[in-house]
Amino acid sequence: MSGKHDRQKLLAQVALFSACTDKELDRLARHAEIVDFRGGDVLMTEGEPGHEFYVIIDGEVGITSGGETLAKLGGGAYVGEQALLDPGPRTATVTALRDTQAVLLSSREFYAAIDDVPGLSRKLLAGLAKRLREAAASPPTT
Repeated sequence: MSGKHDRQKLLAQVALFSACTDKELDRLARHAEIVDFRGGDVLMTEGEPGHEFYVIIDGEVGITSGGETLAKLGGGAYVGEQALLDPGPRTATVTALRDTQAVLLSSREFYAAIDDVPGLSRKLLAGLAKRLREAAASPPTT
């Protein structure tokens, strides 16, 4: 899975982009790239500034915070979406548990797409609001 259409299809599954049209997703996909990680590679480190967002194509990543394992994610999952909106410190460390391929969208390319496509920012805000609403409706896990 390496074509622009495939990247567009993966981005369409992300809640943040749920309100985007095919044309808007195409613009984002044009600037996304496919990256490969070996098992053990760190995609992002807790506490460090974030500038990248990943959608997992194939493989598996582990998410840890404070040394505690929070989740294991595979194909179709995504991590780092907050970094597209705010370069603040990462809230978790993400490590490839085995060889993993992902779609990478950097914050720089994300903002270029927003500048190029009128109305995209409103739709992204709608997607973000939906995600926040879903998170607020989910009961806390213990």
